[in-house]
Amino acid sequence: MAKSGKSTKKRKVVVEAVGEAHITASFNNIIISLTNKNGDVISWSSAGKMGFRGSKKNTPYAAQLAAEDACGVAREAGLRKVKAYVKGPGNGRESAMRTIHNSGIEITEIIDVTPMPHNGCRPPKRRRV
Repeated sequence: MAKSGKSTKKRKVVVEAVGEAHITASFNNIIISLTNKNGDVISWSSAGKMGFRGSKKNTPYAAQLAAEDACGVAREAGLRKVKAYVKGPGNGRESAMRTIHNSGIEITEIIDVTPMPHNGCRPPKRRRV
């Protein structure tokens, strides 16, 4: 199916020097989004986008490459300082933050926003192997 005649205009995001880094580290992948204060995404990357497949996606090395990819674009756009919001139990949390810091974007504070149940749903029954 061919694309219609309308041209898609790329949305321009306002980039200040201070923003937010959202690091979502699940058991299967890691996604890094660098946003401005309003939450508009400046740049993003993930282990899957970097070409990792299967169990290699959830490694600190994959997180490191994804963070480098996202930071390169954001730094050129003018991002200098970020608050890091970390979510999830995955392996690449620390290495992603370390890479963001080493790429020249200063991390001012680290906030863990992993969702925790206040004794919510009943867990699934115990797995028998």
